[in-house]
Amino acid sequence: MVGHKVPPPLAIEQAALLACGERAALSHRSAANLWDLLPYPASAPAWVTVPPARNAVRPGIKVKRAGLDRRDVRSRRGLRLTSPSRTILDLSLPLDERELEHLVAEAEYRRLASEAELWAQVKGNEGKRGVAKLRRVLDLPSGPVRTRSRGERAMLRLLRSAGITGFETNAQIHGYEVDFLWRDLGVAFELDGWDDHSGRIAFERDRLKIAKLTAHGMTVTTVTGRQLRDDPQGVIERLRRSLAARKSMSSERLTTE
Repeated sequence: MVGHKVPPPLAIEQAALLACGERAALSHRSAANLWDLLPYPASAPAWVTVPPARNAVRPGIKVKRAGLDRRDVRSRRGLRLTSPSRTILDLSLPLDERELEHLVAEAEYRRLASEAELWAQVKGNEGKRGVAKLRRVLDLPSGPVRTRSRGERAMLRLLRSAGITGFETNAQIHGYEVDFLWRDLGVAFELDGWDDHSGRIAFERDRLKIAKLTAHGMTVTTVTGRQLRDDPQGVIERLRRSLAARKSMSSERLTTE
């Protein structure tokens, strides 16, 4: 038998670029896939951006016509594609704001697209559909926040609705990673419970983490998924009390010094 039943990696993307001609670039979901920014692999069809005057009809390919600046085009794995910041701009229209925030925060965390680069895209593309949504994401309190679970996203929405800021997510301190951290105050907030653990070993490991962080003088507040779902205001009140107590301790320390 001759040929391949399953095409080699990126064969679809390579064929799409060849079909669309010189100056074509993979874009949108195809570019995000190559930058490893999608939580799941992009599937066919390939997305390609071509110059505005180019014929935009290609069977089996999502072709978009747009002018791309030199800064908007990169090369990765031998393929011409849009830069991470331009890719995020292009995806700002089809994605909802939560998905877009995840994309922005992931790109910044991995140092693919800085906040300055994204603002340059916003300011250089005023009037483009989706730009207003990207502006709102960049203007979020505390900026776009990287989350890795449904629980973290739910807690983030709750913190924003309560107007609580000044935190980091998935932050490292004293050799451990905590879900939410107010570093200056020494307060850590952990999503807890069997919903997020694989078994007894993980449960015991998390108890040890809390004990060691407490030994370092930190206040560790924990909440279960059920508490977060059924008593969100109670969760916020507990957190507010922890933050207020640490602020009071800091003020007393400064006064005695």
